[in-house]
Amino acid sequence: MMLNLADMSNDELVERFADICVKQDKALLSDQISKFNELYQQKSAVNAELKERGVVARLALLKLYDHPNMQVKLEAAKATLAVAPGEARQLIKFLAESNWMPQAGYAAFALEDLDTGFWKPV
Repeated sequence: MMLNLADMSNDELVERFADICVKQDKALLSDQISKFNELYQQKSAVNAELKERGVVARLALLKLYDHPNMQVKLEAAKATLAVAPGEARQLIKFLAESNWMPQAGYAAFALEDLDTGFWKPV
C-alpha cells in the first residue's frame, strides 16, 4: 500500500522521516547501498511534503535533534538548514566532531559544502 503523504499530519511526517532515517542507518552499516538509495527517495518525498507545507511544518523536524540515532539527527539538521540555520549548523558541527562514523564524515562534508557555497539549503 502506497502512503499518501498529503493525508498525514506534520507529526506523522516527522515520525516517518525518523523511521526512514533509522532504516537508512541500518542499510549504511550493512552496506546495502540500493536499500539506502530507496530510503533516500522516501525521505526526500517526506521532506518535499514538509517544504510544501511551509516553515512551521519544516520546523517540526527540530524535535528530531534530540533523537538517539545519529543518522536521524544528521538528516533532520540538513533538512532544517534553510529554516533554522544556526541550530542546524551547530548540530552538524557537533556531529562532525563526534567521530561517530559514518555520520561524522557526512556531517564534515556537509559543513565543507556549506562553507564553500557548493550547497545552498532551500
